[in-house]
Amino acid sequence: MFLLISRPFIISSRIFLLPRLKFLIQRHVSILNSDSTIRACFVLQILGTDTKNVTVQPSLILNSVSGTITANRSKAKLEQSLWEDALLDAQKVIELEPSSHVGYQLKHTALHGARRYREAVEAFQIMLAKLDSARGMQIRKLRDKYVSPSRAEGIIQKLIDVQLQSAPLRLLNTNTGLLCGREAQISAFKTTTEYEQLLLSIMKHADLPMERIADAVVAYFRYAMLSHRWGENEPLLHDIQDSVVYKLKAAGGLVKLQSFCKLARHAGYHWAWVDTCCIDQNNYVELQNSLNSMFSWYRRSALTVVYLSDVPPSSKSGALAKSAWNTRGWTVPEFLAPKVIRFCQQDWTPYLDDHSPNHKESVQIMDELEDATGIYERVLVAFQPGMRDARQKLQWVSTRATTIPEDIAYSLFGIFGIHLPILYGENAQNALGRLLQEIVARSGDITPLDWVGQPSEFNSCLPAHISSYAAPPRALLYLSEDQIQTAVSSLRHTVAVDQALKIYDQLVNMSAPRFANCRLRLPCIVFPVTEVRRRSGPDQEASSTYTVKADGLDDVSITTEENLIQFSRLRPTRRTFLLVRPWDRRLLELPDFADDEENLGDCPPLDDSDESTGGSPGEEEITDSESYSRALRLIVRLGQPFGAFLLAQQRGGEYKRIGSDHDIIARVKDVTSVHSMMDLRTLEIL
Repeated sequence: MFLLISRPFIISSRIFLLPRLKFLIQRHVSILNSDSTIRACFVLQILGTDTKNVTVQPSLILNSVSGTITANRSKAKLEQSLWEDALLDAQKVIELEPSSHVGYQLKHTALHGARRYREAVEAFQIMLAKLDSARGMQIRKLRDKYVSPSRAEGIIQKLIDVQLQSAPLRLLNTNTGLLCGREAQISAFKTTTEYEQLLLSIMKHADLPMERIADAVVAYFRYAMLSHRWGENEPLLHDIQDSVVYKLKAAGGLVKLQSFCKLARHAGYHWAWVDTCCIDQNNYVELQNSLNSMFSWYRRSALTVVYLSDVPPSSKSGALAKSAWNTRGWTVPEFLAPKVIRFCQQDWTPYLDDHSPNHKESVQIMDELEDATGIYERVLVAFQPGMRDARQKLQWVSTRATTIPEDIAYSLFGIFGIHLPILYGENAQNALGRLLQEIVARSGDITPLDWVGQPSEFNSCLPAHISSYAAPPRALLYLSEDQIQTAVSSLRHTVAVDQALKIYDQLVNMSAPRFANCRLRLPCIVFPVTEVRRRSGPDQEASSTYTVKADGLDDVSITTEENLIQFSRLRPTRRTFLLVRPWDRRLLELPDFADDEENLGDCPPLDDSDESTGGSPGEEEITDSESYSRALRLIVRLGQPFGAFLLAQQRGGEYKRIGSDHDIIARVKDVTSVHSMMDLRTLEIL
């Protein structure tokens, strides 16, 4: 007769009766060696099952029992980290119960322990397939704990896309020495144990935090970048494409490239980037995108290595400051942008024998770099790109040089957080002009107009060369708070409230400077020029010095290469000349809301119940008094010496700035009469 037994019964019974089953089987080996039907009935009796009215399939019962015993033996070996022995038992479980997921689960665990990750993934995939085809609520719950391979791969791919979106297009694989595009980078990742481990982790844990997955992707795709001075015979893209860098003949710039890749690999980075060979210099679109992205690439690099090719081994402090690397324009963003940086000498050993992981944390090296660049140490360590302190940033690069003239402007795009077209061949003046125009237009900051030298053909209010910013911003004497209060008290007797408030309101409502299409609309306080007279001096000198008189101002001395028309009230000229004070909103002493935006979340919400439609007479008097005092403080500041521009009117009614070899410092004749000479205009300057 044939007995029929359900698999759920065997699975549930064997779990609880396994110890008894093993004990009785050992005592009745002779029965197990007899006919298969007798053996099956014997097992059922051990399990406590009535065999009279039950039909059994002998092989099913015996395979299930043997599979259980083997599975438990495999688990025991897994606990002892006996991976190969556990794998053998897992394979036997699969042979005994091919439709069950248990054997593949054990096989996966053993392979994972043996670090045979690819095979472990395959075993896990089969296990999921077995669970998908199984029935029962408990099996379904078990299946829901896992993620399908396709979904796990999709999760990883999305994170890879996000990571590579902000990374260089091409990177050198430090392990293989091959230059890889995006697809090759992704393919390389998928062949690694890191990828297989990540894939398994996601498949096994449906609730695995996305941050952990992202961290694993970021860790693999971290890259090191090189900051260096270009030398002779630098390898370009076509020189290394489809070649193993390490196998190329070590000569010229290739030695530097090979050494850098080895250093990056030794530091634990799979990828490296060098500007000479990782950009297609002949692809205009790629070149433009790369130059505009350069700052952010250095910003996101895990490590930036600065190679000082002219600093010999064992050099003393001071060698960095003297290096030619410190004279180049592009190196400024390359040491400001990164968070982690290391300086290497000629033989690739650490500068000053400093083996710390980040030289931005080295006080000695940062002190030397501060002295060499004029950039404060705190800025070197934690630089933030943006428009703030524009004049100071322009001074940082004013004495530096680039091989291509336009690059001195392009190298600053990232520092100011600006993206503009790269137009090689436009000339340096135009490139610098476009940058400065963007800064003034977007920020309203007029400090980039503070320079001495020759005016630009782009716009006369801008300099022809970056070196015009080499001199520090004009230093003017500012009053102390006590001096301001004394002056305010004095003005209360001479300036009426309505006059003071009118001036203040006019200046508050002055528009910000606007720059577009090479034309500057500049709000100014205007002082008409009444006389220009040349001082005597050698005729052979390139520059001439003039005395300029303007209504309401003391005489001003101007030295310029331009030949100015001499005139006076008695001998007037048809051409209009103006001395102007560019309007600077900082004189209003208003709070800088940009600094406070991040703190707005800490402010308590306004209580509507506290609002009122009007204040008491006493409150209004206090408000008027404060406004009057604020207006008088402004008048006091307007009476102090200021940096002036000399403008000459053109035929179309626009103006041009006259370049000067020195700052033009103007002074109001009578502070008490400032309010009566306020000629406010917005002038269009070419």
